[in-house]
Amino acid sequence: MTEPMHTPGLAAPPPLGASALPPGTYDGVVVLVTGGGSGLGKAIAAEFARLGADLVLVGRNAERLAAARDELAPLTGGRVMTAPADIRDPDRIAAVFDAAEAELGLPGVLVNNAAANFPSPAEDLSPNAWRAVLDITLTGTWFTTREFGRRHLAAGTAGSIVSVGASYAWTGGPGHAHSAAAKAGVKNLVETLAVEWGPYGIRINGLVPGLMPHEDMTADIRGHLDRAGEADPGRDGADGHGEHGSRAGQGSRGEHHEHDARQPALRVGLPRELGWAATFLASPFAGFVSGHSLVVDGANWQRRSLVAPPVVPVREQLGRGPFAPPGPGGR
Repeated sequence: MTEPMHTPGLAAPPPLGASALPPGTYDGVVVLVTGGGSGLGKAIAAEFARLGADLVLVGRNAERLAAARDELAPLTGGRVMTAPADIRDPDRIAAVFDAAEAELGLPGVLVNNAAANFPSPAEDLSPNAWRAVLDITLTGTWFTTREFGRRHLAAGTAGSIVSVGASYAWTGGPGHAHSAAAKAGVKNLVETLAVEWGPYGIRINGLVPGLMPHEDMTADIRGHLDRAGEADPGRDGADGHGEHGSRAGQGSRGEHHEHDARQPALRVGLPRELGWAATFLASPFAGFVSGHSLVVDGANWQRRSLVAPPVVPVREQLGRGPFAPPGPGGR
């Protein structure tokens, strides 16, 4: 009897297009995804589309939204609506929901994916930088969540919300003080609103991605990974529907990726894996799951060394020189 070949680390996921949920799980359901025009948001939208959902893609870049619509339309039979919007504007968010209801129907699922982030030593953060990240990541998430909740409460209908979080909502995030504070707020909203809105049939859960490289990673995040010796954080995957990344993005355990050895799984995650988790959390098969944050990172955030590694200050990790206080009138 031939022994099965052992591959170190966690197995590669099923191929792109596979699903654990029955075909048609989201037939007739409108799914609104903020930050849906690129990256992980587009990958999440694609997995809902494969299961029959109608899509509302929200983002600030109209060209990206249009490109995403063209990519995802074949998966939905063309039922993809785009809505350029800044989620920091509650009036614009209300207008997006009005338009979605008029064209497709009231969204039954909301995915709060839009966020802002960039690495920075805490002492270098200006008031504007702090506000920008908090206003998009936390306040914008609240505005979309509130609008969704109010409409379902008024209509007497059930709904499901999935808010994308970050593991440093638990652990703290050196080099990302602004984003970590915002994501901690998002996590708390998940836990608070699950209790408040549960009696009305509205579920809300968090979804926390690990390292899932894609070509839409921001230049500063990509640069930080490069400085850590992890060059080439992503390249296009095998198809155009929100699937990007590494050797695992090609569905192969035989290729090498620079990030692999830094993960307990010995591989990076794939955007479609986050999409599969989102479709489960929002589905009837997770009907008794609410107030929970599901971490999809191959156990990376629980990793600890037997011997504590040397402390490297955040400024040094980011390649910054010594802190210089701003001049008169500077903040």
